[in-house]
Amino acid sequence: MQHLTIVTTGGTIDKIYFDDKSTFQIGSPQIGEILETLGVAFAFDVVSVLRKDSLHLDDGDRALIRSAIERQPHRHVLVTHGTDTMVDTAQALHGIDGKVIVLTGALNPALFKGSDAVFNIGCAVGAVQTLPDGVYIAMNGRIWDPTQVRKNREANRFEPLPG
Repeated sequence: MQHLTIVTTGGTIDKIYFDDKSTFQIGSPQIGEILETLGVAFAFDVVSVLRKDSLHLDDGDRALIRSAIERQPHRHVLVTHGTDTMVDTAQALHGIDGKVIVLTGALNPALFKGSDAVFNIGCAVGAVQTLPDGVYIAMNGRIWDPTQVRKNREANRFEPLPG
């Protein structure tokens, strides 16, 4: 991989806390700063498509994400996304030819101490470099087929579909 395109959509990974409002809001994408701080040995660009909680994404938003990915000239694409509907978006991206697409996110905001964001980003970066063309999810230290995984909201983790 010589170049990584990062498509950001919002989600918990980019949430910031406002004391005066006692609420979370989605801030600017964190991944570029994270990768720069880590001193990665590849070129990347960040394409911010949306700044939404994934619970608020609809089919129009998913079409926008798909179109943004299809327009990218590079083969390797990492998508930061909220975890609640990450599987739905991954399935909506199926069939984009000539690209390795890996979606990742965080169960806690990247700005929070102990967040899983950096770990998940690292797994996604490794995955996007080594997997064949297709769409994948990198969460909880595993690479998932989007048709075989779900988010277990009670346990706050991704797991295989039952059965």
